[in-house]
Amino acid sequence: MKRLVLLTALLVLPELALAQGPQPAPGRDGPARPGPGHQGGQRPQSPRPPVTNPPPRPGTGGSQIQPPRPGPGGPQIQPARPSRPQPPRPQPPRPQPPRPVKPLPPHRPGAGRPPQFRPIHGPVFRYPHGYRYRRWVIGLILPRLFLSQSYFYDGYYDLGVGPPPVGYRWVRYGPDLLLVNVRTGRIADIIYGAFY
Repeated sequence: MKRLVLLTALLVLPELALAQGPQPAPGRDGPARPGPGHQGGQRPQSPRPPVTNPPPRPGTGGSQIQPPRPGPGGPQIQPARPSRPQPPRPQPPRPQPPRPVKPLPPHRPGAGRPPQFRPIHGPVFRYPHGYRYRRWVIGLILPRLFLSQSYFYDGYYDLGVGPPPVGYRWVRYGPDLLLVNVRTGRIADIIYGAFY
């Protein structure tokens, strides 16, 4: 009877081992031992699950799987597109504060035309009765008739000429500009051709 049970066990056990399927992969404790159905140098191969990559995070620039397009083939993997650098936006010009007008230095008697002098188109000059153009020179005395508000010229800045010193005034005489001492009437400086 013992022999019959032993014989039955020898016949049934290998079939049970084959029915159980492949053995698990080796763990940390070492290689797996072959099961009872193991033969020779062949190792049972266990099916591995398919490898899938996790989906890329948005904005990381990884490859993206596109849905299948009509036609043959499955999904197509598109390479990551490089991001285009944005050109710098031009900044609007900042308003500049107005530059202060540099005042002209006072005109020195006898200095003549300053380097920044520019003649201007002046109104027609009307000589008083009995006078006509005369080319004055420094040191002469201008008649008192011309030492009045009618002949004083205060637009010297337009000519690029500095203000007159204290006690002097600019006087227009025809096309010329005379620097005159208002107390004595003596001509201290002359700029010829100041007006055209």
